[in-house]
Amino acid sequence: MPLKIPKNLPAVETLMNENIFVMDSERAESQDIRPLKILIINLMPLKVTTETDLIRLLSNSPLQMEVDFLRMSSHTPKHTPIEHMMEFYKPFDVVSQSNYDGMIVTGAPVELLSFEEVNYWDELRQIFDWAQTHVTSTFYICWAAQAGLYHFYGIPKYPLSEKMFGVYEHMVLDKLNPIFRGFDDVFYVPHSRHTEIRREDILSVPELTLLSESPIAGVYMVMARGGRDIFITGHSEYSPYTLDAEYKRDLKKGLPIHLPENYYRNNNPDEGPVVRWRSHANLLFTNWLNYFVYQETPYDLTRIG
Repeated sequence: MPLKIPKNLPAVETLMNENIFVMDSERAESQDIRPLKILIINLMPLKVTTETDLIRLLSNSPLQMEVDFLRMSSHTPKHTPIEHMMEFYKPFDVVSQSNYDGMIVTGAPVELLSFEEVNYWDELRQIFDWAQTHVTSTFYICWAAQAGLYHFYGIPKYPLSEKMFGVYEHMVLDKLNPIFRGFDDVFYVPHSRHTEIRREDILSVPELTLLSESPIAGVYMVMARGGRDIFITGHSEYSPYTLDAEYKRDLKKGLPIHLPENYYRNNNPDEGPVVRWRSHANLLFTNWLNYFVYQETPYDLTRIG
C-alpha cells in the first residue's frame, strides 16, 4: 500500500528491510489521489514498536493512506524520547480541527487501574466523543476496547485470577459480516491482559453485536453503530516475538508469569514461537479498511457524522 508517513519515522526503515512497501510523504504527494486519513492514538509504552506493528498491517492494502499520530497532552510517556513524540505526534487540539476516515486506539498498560484512575481518562473520553462525529470508523484494541465499551455503554471489566497470556483459538459468530471475509472458521489471536469483559454484559446491550469469541480467551470482537465502532480484546497486531519479549521481561522482574500458551514450539522458549495469527491479522485490518472505512467514508471528509 502507498502509505504516506514521515520519511524519517523509524518504522519506515524497519519495514523496507522486511520488503514491505511503504511510500514516504515526498513520493505520495506526486500521486493525484485523495488518501484515506487514518489517526492512531498510540497508548502503548514502546511507541516505535507499536508504530511499526500497525504500519506493517496497514501496508497490506492497495489503498493510499495518510497516517497521523496523536499524543495525550495529559500524559508524558516514560519509554519514548520526548523528541520522537514532538516530531511525529500531534496534540488533540490540533487533530480536533480535522476529520478522519479511520482511527485506531491501541491498548495501554493500565488495565489494573479503574478507568477513572488513569491520568489521561478525561482527555481520552473527550477524544472518544469527538470521534463519533469526526471519524468514519474507529478500531479499539485491547484496553482501548474495554475503555470504549465502558465509556459508551457502561460495560465493566473484571480482573482475572491470572494473566490471559498466549495465542488462542477464536470462532466466527456471524460469517456474513464483511469483517470476516476470507476468514477460516477457527482463527488465532494473541492475548496479553489481566482483565476481561464478559459475554452476558455485551448481550445485555441491544446496540452491541458480539461477532467473535474464544472458548478460553472469551469475548474477542464486538461491533457497534453498524461497524463505525469495532472493539477487539486481543493483539492481532503483535509481531512474532512480542509475547516472547513480554514473557522474558516479566521473568526478569520476578513477576508471576506462565509460559505463553500455544506460542513456543514444543512449549520451549529456546525453540522460538510458532506464528499462527499473521494471516488473520492481515485480513482483519484489510477488511476493516475496505468495508468499514473506504466503502463507507465520504469523499468530502466534512460530511462525516
